[in-house]
Formats: sequence, structure tokens, C-alpha cells
Amino acid sequence: MSESQARDSRSREAVLTFVKDLRFAVRSLARSKGLAATVVLTLALGIGANAAIFSLVRGVLLRPLVNNDEERLVYIQQSAPGIAPGEVPFSVPEIQDLRAGVKTLTSFGEFSTVGFTMIGLGEPREVRAGVVDGSYFDVVGLHPVLGRLIGPQDDGPKAAGVVVLTYRFWSTTFKSDPSIIGKTVRLGSGFGDRTATVIGVLEPSIPYPQDTEIIANIVTSPHHLSATMQNGRVHRMTELFGRLAPGVTLDQTRAELRTIYGPMLKDHPDAYSPQAHFQIDAKLLREQITSGARTVLLVLLAASGLVFIIACSNVANLILARTVRREGELAIRAALGAGPGALRRILLAESLILCVAGATLGVISARPLLAVLARYASRFSVRALDLAVDSSMLWVGAALAVVAAVLLAFVPRLPSTDASHGLGLSSGSVRIAGSTNRRLRIFAVTQIAASFILLAGASMLLKTLLSIQAAQTGLDTRHVLAINVPAMSYGKTPQQVIDFYKESMRRIEALPGVNKTAFGLVVPWRDAGSFGPGLQFSADGHVRGPGEEDPRAQLRTISPGFFAALGVPIIAGRDFNQLDGQNKEPDGLSKDPVVIVSQTLAQRMFPNQDAINRHVYWTDPVMKFIPGISTTPHRIIGVAANIDDEHVVPGPILTVYNPIEEGPMFGGRLFIHTSANPYSLVTPVTQIIRGMSVEQPVERAATLEDVRAEVLTPDRLNTVVFGIFAAVALAIALVGVAGVLAFSVSARTREFGVRLAIGAQPRQLLASVIAEGVVMATAGVVAGAAFGYVLVRLARSAFENMQTPSALPVAGSVFILLAAAVIASVLPAARAARVDVTEALRSE
Repeated sequence: MSESQARDSRSREAVLTFVKDLRFAVRSLARSKGLAATVVLTLALGIGANAAIFSLVRGVLLRPLVNNDEERLVYIQQSAPGIAPGEVPFSVPEIQDLRAGVKTLTSFGEFSTVGFTMIGLGEPREVRAGVVDGSYFDVVGLHPVLGRLIGPQDDGPKAAGVVVLTYRFWSTTFKSDPSIIGKTVRLGSGFGDRTATVIGVLEPSIPYPQDTEIIANIVTSPHHLSATMQNGRVHRMTELFGRLAPGVTLDQTRAELRTIYGPMLKDHPDAYSPQAHFQIDAKLLREQITSGARTVLLVLLAASGLVFIIACSNVANLILARTVRREGELAIRAALGAGPGALRRILLAESLILCVAGATLGVISARPLLAVLARYASRFSVRALDLAVDSSMLWVGAALAVVAAVLLAFVPRLPSTDASHGLGLSSGSVRIAGSTNRRLRIFAVTQIAASFILLAGASMLLKTLLSIQAAQTGLDTRHVLAINVPAMSYGKTPQQVIDFYKESMRRIEALPGVNKTAFGLVVPWRDAGSFGPGLQFSADGHVRGPGEEDPRAQLRTISPGFFAALGVPIIAGRDFNQLDGQNKEPDGLSKDPVVIVSQTLAQRMFPNQDAINRHVYWTDPVMKFIPGISTTPHRIIGVAANIDDEHVVPGPILTVYNPIEEGPMFGGRLFIHTSANPYSLVTPVTQIIRGMSVEQPVERAATLEDVRAEVLTPDRLNTVVFGIFAAVALAIALVGVAGVLAFSVSARTREFGVRLAIGAQPRQLLASVIAEGVVMATAGVVAGAAFGYVLVRLARSAFENMQTPSALPVAGSVFILLAAAVIASVLPAARAARVDVTEALRSE
């Protein structure tokens, strides 16, 4: 027989032997159905959670974009961390400078986010639109599924208006109707109306930088064609994309951008505040898109890994305990000549059967779990909305099953040769039981340590959520209904737009149950960030210190009764009345401009003084681009309590309120204070407004309480998801502690009998076993705290916003674990206290 034939023969023999082992394993496990079911379910939980979360992470963070040649597609970032977090858009002059100087990018694409009212496709509606230049789609590498996309032929002030629908908007709102191509719509904004033709539908893709319904060419936005937009360096509202030239690296582009950006800062010091610390950078688009979800998904992946560790530790406990009960069988096999390899192969066969069954059940359960997690993750990344189950879930399940099977096969200690010779099972039993008991404790401590980390993290999230929810907003959120009623200027003068709102408020206030109706510019929290970091202003007597800049305040346009409608008191002075702002100059500006300011602004600008009849005035260079607002001094007629409409946890905020007669009129929101059910007013209010104008959108009606709850949804989801992980981990860990103690009591039955025979009290045995549980829990907490501390340190080096849990969540987690360990110890302890002395002394 040749050497290759001998190898083939040995391989076939090994396979046949292992098949026999598998058949024996099936028969053996059939005699322990309860244990097998527990192991399979526990592994299914650990493997299913990991398979689902890995698929989620792969789909959001690792899956390629549909964009052509995505490794060359970059997002160019401008930031000003001194005045605002995140990115700062570019202005047209800035983009022109970069286009002229940058050589490492072959092309640029521009994207501005604009709010339009759209008329002509069913119900009038507000839409969030992207306004792009003719090169945008070529740069980002996207294609149409219907019609065509915007191209260079659609550039220029004389081009016809064209619109592309995003795939989700087309498929959900218009039910994928192909006849929509060629239809004409009217797009309205605060700067005028334009008509446009629907020319195409964009392929399914990641909507970045904004999740828009439509994408239009520049001519559809009158403001983009204005001199202020074209020439204002501080008028920043455009996002910038580019494509790397062949052979160019991202680092080379970054270096070139910074080289060009430096002289821009020096040549235009009035446009780049030293306090703002303007910077420029570039990232691959995929990295930029996934940055918002990366932290939460990686933390979620770590949490699922801890659950897998806990599940495997618990299963290892069960397998170890079963091995001790089978010590006689294993010793007999060893005595009959079975070597360690053969015994280990038997254990591996059983482990494989259990782990494959657990993995199969886990992958099946992972599919609905992935759907739930995808809805959760969509709050952090729009990529999760289009997530589909793929083969990666199967591979992850198989890999985890193999890892678990090998671990479980090599955890138990086999009978020693000495123990098996002559069937010396009694002494072997003691050695195996003692060794197994130590291993059981190690696995139990591991479970508690992992549970402590999860529990502390979930407690921190819960504490944060509760503190946010308990924060006092200063608003009557429960009784105020907010409705989007955007300004419609088509065929109307500015005064007619104002009169439309006044008349609608008058009619709404006549409805039963309505206490007050008012106009405002933004819905608190939902429209946060609409006006950026605020505008620079100054006041009577204010003197800037060396190196200081003027403070920034938010600008809000409101009608009389706004503060009463929101339940906010006016601390000093008076509210606006119908005459404020009506006495105007020929250029439309008020002769005696008046404002109301927030309490914090009054205290900061006029400390220990009366702010009434003092003056504030705008100094921000961007004010020249806001129509209807004068930079002349505005007289303060009132001081209102703070309304922090930007942050769900209110802080001191500087706000200047303009009367509705002065503007600006971007957007439009109605606030209705009612003593009735707020949602019962949605239909009559809609009928009133549509009766005045059939083309007027009336959308997104919600109480301020529900608006705030919606904004807090990501925090609530974080708490629920990680709370479920922690609860599952705690339950598995407690079962593990109870199992260890039950095994310990079983192994020490004779010892307990002796102790009782020489005078020990049952309560002493009870306390002794409970103390064992507390010691294991304490060891697990200490190990978890140490590992958690290291983990947080590593995470903080990778994620800037990672927070260290405060003392209260940690202390609460310690208390819960120790209390749970005591509870888990009670049943085994009671069993020890009830040991029959006679039976225990007769047992061997």
C-alpha cells in the first residue's frame, strides 16, 4: 500500500470513527434532554445576538456604497470648533478659491439643503431639497432608475428648473409611479417661487449630507442666484464633494487643501474669526457617512460579545457539572483503553451537536432581531434603513458555533490514568469534583464580571435618560400643539403673507378649547440648528475685552402672544402688540425697531441694570444677507424667561425676538395652547387654513411634549437596547451562580453531614453557602470594574465623546449584583441546611 493510500485509509477511518462518536453523542444527549435544551437555548441567545449585530455592523460600517469608484470619493469639511460643533458649510467665494487652487481633485460637486413647499404632485407639502450644480451626480457617482439626472446642461441662470426624486420618496409617496416623469411642480421658498419639471428618480443610495425628498438644480432657488449668495464669503450654506485624481492619496489632498486654505484665512480676516478657529479637512465619503453610527454600533458589538462570553461560561458550567456526573463512565472508558484523544473526541462530538443546534436556532432568531436593530440603528445612520440579511450571518453563526464547541470540549478535566486503573472511581471522583468546582467558580466569576460591565453601562444610560426627561423646559409642553405652516409667498407681498398668518390665528382662536394661538419661527428641539450657532450682536455700553468677539444670540421671529401660548412668563416690560413693526421707512425697515430679549441676555449685557429701553444691535457680517432685518439699534421692550429651543436639557441661552411685522419669515410655525385634547384640533385647524389657501401645506402637528419625546428617542432606544442586554446577561449569570452553588452543595454533602453531626447549626450552613455566592459576586464585580476601567480608557482614546460612568450607576450595579447573588444562593443554601445527617454519613 502506498503512502497516499495509507493516508486516505487513515482519513476514512477517522471520519467513520467520528461519525460513530456523533451517533453516540446523540444517544447520550437524548438521555439529558433538559440539559441539552438549556445549552441550546443559551447558545442560541449568545450566537443569535452576535450574528444579528455583526450583520448590522457589516451592513452599516463595512458594506460598500453604490457610488461608482467610492474609494476616490471625498467629502471636504470646513469646521469652526470655537463657535459650533460639526461641519460648517462653504460659501460660493470659498468654493471658487478651492476650485481654482486644488489640483489633487479632478472635480467638485456642490450640495445645498433648502426647504421648499412643493405644489403640483398631490397634496401640497413641505419637502427637504438638495440644490446641486450640474457636476454633482457625476462627482458622487450615482445613476437614475428612471429618467435622467441633473447634468451640466441644467446649470446657469437661464436653464429650466428640473427636479430629481429620491428613490425612497418616489417609492413611498408616489408608489413607484413611472408616469410622474415629465410632470411640472412649483417650488416655493422664502425668496420666491419657481417651476420645475420632474426629470428622473435617483437610484437607492445613502442620502448624505441630508435625507432629502428631492434634488433640484440651482435655478430653482432664487436665493442661489442672488448677488448676496454669489459674493458673500460669510454666507455659507453649501456642502462640497470631490474626486481624487488618479494616483493621489487622501493625505496629499488634505495637505493641498490646507496649503490653499491658509492664505484664504489671511486674505479675508473679517470672514474668519480667530475665536472660531476655522479649519479644513477631507474624509472618504463612506467614512464620513458612517461616523455618526460608528461609536454606538461598536459599543453594541462589544455588548453582544460580553453576552456571548456569559452564555459560553454558563454552558461551560453545565457541561462541567455533567462531566462530573459522568465521571464513572469516563473512568471506565479510560480503564478499557480509551486514550485522552478518544475521550476528548466524544466530548467534542457532543459539543458540536449542541453548538450547531444552538447556532442554527440563533441564526433563525437573528433575522427578526436584525430587523429590530436596523430600525434602532437608523436613528444614527440612514444606511440601516436599507439593510438586508445576507450570508454573513450564516458565517458568523458557524464560526461562533465552532469556537463554542472547541471551548466546551476542552474545558472539562478528564479522569487521570491513576484514577482509571483498577476502577478507582472514588478517589478520582474527589479529584475531578474538586477541580471542576474551581473551574465552575472561575466561569461564574467571569459571567458576573461581564454582567457588571453591561449593567453599569445600562445604568449610566438610564440615569442620563431620566435626568434629561426630568429637566424642566419652562414650557407648557402638554397643552401646546405645534403645526408647520410654511410661508407661501407666491403671488403675495410680504405684508399679505403676514396678514395670512394673522387671519389664520384669529380664526383658530375662535375654535372651542383654544386659549391662545401664536406664530413662531421654529418648533423647539425639532428645528434645532436651523440657524446655526447664532448671530453676533452688541448692546448699549458693551465693550469687548482684548481678543474677544461680540457674543452670539439666536434670532427668532414671533407674533404677539407667543410667550403666553407657550406658557412662558414675561419677566419685565411688555409683549409685542399689533402696532410694533408697522411704522416703516420707504425701504421697508421699521422706524422704531423693537425687540424682546431672553433673561440670560439681559443679565449678561446689562448686569444689575434694567434692560428695558436699552438697545441691542446686530454686528454679524451675515446680517447683510437676511432681508428685512436692520442692523440699527433695536429698543428692548420686554424681557422673557429663557426658552432653550436648541437643547433638550435647557441651559442659559441668548435670544433676541423680533415682531412678526419685521421678520424674517423663513419657515412658519403655529403654536396653539388649548385646554382640550390638542390632537382634536388638527382637523379643524387644517380645514381653516386650507379654506384660506388650498395650496398651503399643513404638516407635522404634534404637542411639544411629543416633539421632545421624539428628539429623545435615540437616548431612549440606547437605554432599552442596552438594558435588555444587561437584563439577559444578569439572568444568565444568576443561573450560573445558582448552578455553581448547587454543584458545590452536592459535592460537599458528606462534609455538611459531618459538620451537622458535630454540632453545627443549619443556619450556619445556610450562611456559609450564601457567603460563597457573595464572595463569587464580589470577585466578579472587582474583576468587571477593573476590566471595565481599562475598556473605558481604551474607548475614550478612540471615541472623543465616550463618558465614564458616574458613581451612582456603578454603585447601583454593585448593589443589584450582590443582592441578586444572595437571592440566587438561597435555594442551594436551603438545600445544604436540610442535609440528612444519616444519609450524608453513609454516602461515599
